Amino acid sequence: MKARVHVMLKQGVLDPQGEAVRHALGSLGFEGVNGVRQGKVIELDLADGTSEAQIGEMCEKLLANTVIESYRIEVL
Repeated sequence: MKARVHVMLKQGVLDPQGEAVRHALGSLGFEGVNGVRQGKVIELDLADGTSEAQIGEMCEKLLANTVIESYRIEVL
């Protein structure tokens, strides 16, 4: 079983990496990019029978800093 976890900073949390990417895109001539939010994608190869609740527990304990990040689980 495979799962993909998308982790992003919560709205309102400053994203300096996203801002650096936005600025770099403007410097390269890509106008009209008003904002960039950068996150991470974690792909998990799991034993059959692993529940989405268990994946959520992994996110809560290790994969995401839930104080400043949100996450979305995608079971593949």
